[in-house]
Amino acid sequence: MTKSRLFRLWLVLGSVFTILLIIVYWDSVGTAHFSLPTSFSRPHPLEALPTGRADEKEFASDVDAFLEKLLSAGVKQSVLPGKRAEQPPLLASSRPAPGNMEESVRGYDWSSHGAPQSPDVDGRQAERRSVLRELCANTSFVFPTKERSFDDIPNYELNHLIVDDRHGVIYCYVPKAACTNWKRVMIVLSQSLSDRGVPYRDPLDIPREYVHNSSTHLTFSKFWRRYGKFSRHLMKVKLKKYTKFLFVRDPFVRLISAFRSKFELENEEFYRKFAVPMLRMYSNHTSLPASVSEAFSAGLKVSFANFIQYLLDPHTEKLAPFNEHWRQVHRLCHPCQIDYDFVGKLETLDQDAAQLLRLLKVDKLLHFPPSYRNRTASSWEEDWFSKIPLAWRQQLYKLYEADFVLFGYPKPENLLRD
Repeated sequence: MTKSRLFRLWLVLGSVFTILLIIVYWDSVGTAHFSLPTSFSRPHPLEALPTGRADEKEFASDVDAFLEKLLSAGVKQSVLPGKRAEQPPLLASSRPAPGNMEESVRGYDWSSHGAPQSPDVDGRQAERRSVLRELCANTSFVFPTKERSFDDIPNYELNHLIVDDRHGVIYCYVPKAACTNWKRVMIVLSQSLSDRGVPYRDPLDIPREYVHNSSTHLTFSKFWRRYGKFSRHLMKVKLKKYTKFLFVRDPFVRLISAFRSKFELENEEFYRKFAVPMLRMYSNHTSLPASVSEAFSAGLKVSFANFIQYLLDPHTEKLAPFNEHWRQVHRLCHPCQIDYDFVGKLETLDQDAAQLLRLLKVDKLLHFPPSYRNRTASSWEEDWFSKIPLAWRQQLYKLYEADFVLFGYPKPENLLRD
């Protein structure tokens, strides 16, 4: 019995010492070098405690309490700046240099012109969060993955949660919902990228290619490599202490935006990975050009109908999960497992961005980049879905229904009936 207690005491002391080393390393190098291997990235598994599951749970709770106590003091204060990442090497891109065509397609994600702007921004925000919480607690509202716990979410599904330890912020990015500019903001806040040794201060100075380079950001999915078996404990502490936010968008308009930016512009990666299979499967093309430029020159492009067929095809996700640009928001950001402090919408981007920066107390440090505007969301939907069969539209709504309901978007009745 005495040996067992001594062994447990040694194990706890050793674990605490390891955690302290991690914290010291963390503070000394900052968040910029999370992609580099450290001595703690692949820890040796600890021996099983000799007294069984009850002791394992007791040990885990002790670690939780220790980490929370250690990080709770000043968790939202800036840490001392350490070494910062230089610009990562640019990946070869098949896209042409941005021009009028690209700007009109991207349109800074088409923030909706004429969207209602409520003067009561605090009340609007409280209502969004309240609706989200009520629906997550409502047992009659069901969708896949809703009932699982945070611990049940695989690490690779946490790759959209970007962490800024300097200001205590967690951002879940949603592609086609102003994520490029919010990633830029996170880079400025975390100082994770510099130009000739000087951290970026203006979000718009950061090149687009750097913004979407996966090595630029510290995400939850990278915690295991860095912190080993303590990664989930650290995630939970940060989720409790940090300010968590996301921005969403009308699901159908987001699909239109994704289609335009990935299939109406020359994109070699998306052509080979998605357009070629779609053209073969849904347009009966057996011989296709090897490059996207040749395909576009020959007039071979994926139609919006092809894209909808691909989304509705039950075989699509048997091969691989949806790409992040058209994956449902609840699958990217897990809103029923993570209690978000701020839910922004692209339709009210200007007001929401200003309100969030004030909430984070960084509105004096930077401004959110201005957005270009386009037509209203409803007119985009009517134009694009006019040639899509009614049955397909109804099936598509069921596929994205959880996003419509969770984030308070009205059901597009005009598209779901004759």
